Amino acid sequence: MNTEITNDNLYLLLPSKAMQVARIYQEMHGGSGLDALRRFYRSEVYKQLEQEETKLWHWGPVALFETMEE
Repeated sequence: MNTEITNDNLYLLLPSKAMQVARIYQEMHGGSGLDALRRFYRSEVYKQLEQEETKLWHWGPVALFETMEE
């Protein structure tokens, strides 16, 4: 079994990370979960998260959220 994260399988990690970041965003700013999720998907942080070479997939949801807020 191959457990290496590559650009070909990174997509498997993204929905869970996105949902966790969106939940934090919603708690901090209010609004709907869908709006929070859309905001994250449109962010520069998410664009970087999609790229395996940035290694942002190692980061937890709080670190991703805080980076998005900067």
